[in-house]
Amino acid sequence: MLKTIFKLLLTVFFVWALAYPFIQNDDVELDEQTSEQPKKVKKKEKPLHNVKLPKFSEFSDVKEKKHAFFSFIRPHVEAENKKILQQRAKLEIARMMLQNELPLEKKQSKDIVKILKSYGLPTTIDTLILTQALRRVDIIPKELALMQAANESAWGTSRFARIGLNFFGQWCYSKGCGMVPRRRNTGAVHEVAAFKSVRAAINSYFKNINTHPAYKDLRAIRENLRLEQKQIKATKLTQGLMSYSERGEAYIEELNTMINQNRAYFDE
Repeated sequence: MLKTIFKLLLTVFFVWALAYPFIQNDDVELDEQTSEQPKKVKKKEKPLHNVKLPKFSEFSDVKEKKHAFFSFIRPHVEAENKKILQQRAKLEIARMMLQNELPLEKKQSKDIVKILKSYGLPTTIDTLILTQALRRVDIIPKELALMQAANESAWGTSRFARIGLNFFGQWCYSKGCGMVPRRRNTGAVHEVAAFKSVRAAINSYFKNINTHPAYKDLRAIRENLRLEQKQIKATKLTQGLMSYSERGEAYIEELNTMINQNRAYFDE
């Protein structure tokens, strides 16, 4: 009888000994789970500009949000197109004068050289160079500019738009020129450009479209529309933006859909 009781106690002891570590671990895990953990405070990224932006992310009504976005961007697009039309007029007058063997005035020549330089063209003033310049110095329909801004900046809510006024997803390649993308590939050196004003961002976008080799097709489409005396429509020019996004044709289709769906807001 005593021998049986002894064996039973010994068995209980071994079972307890085997279970003890697991009991202790459960207690430790429970303590760790229930103890208060210090919360990580996410550092707020400061804007790289002094522009007061509307808080686009706080709009609950879609129509109000679109109205606010277009009202904010549109004046800068219209101002840039107005400036370009003035530059274009100077180029057209100068070309017409040269075609008729009329000499240009000193100030006129100075203005033309300034325009040619700003568009990355040779500063020799002749009819050939002026014709090349007129392919570049031309408007971008506000419908297209506004829709690209909305698409690339998620209607003004993206980090790059808020922090760097970059509404068009433009890149730069010198260290410190903008914001480092959080998902930038290893070995990549590009940054997303940052601007001090909305007008500077718009100007950069226009120069990019009007001078970069990737958008040569867009400029050719626009030139042909001019020669045919047809309206320069946004949905025509989108066909020349195949290189703007890795999405290619899908990006163009999306832009055209957005343009057609938002026509009511363009002239408010």
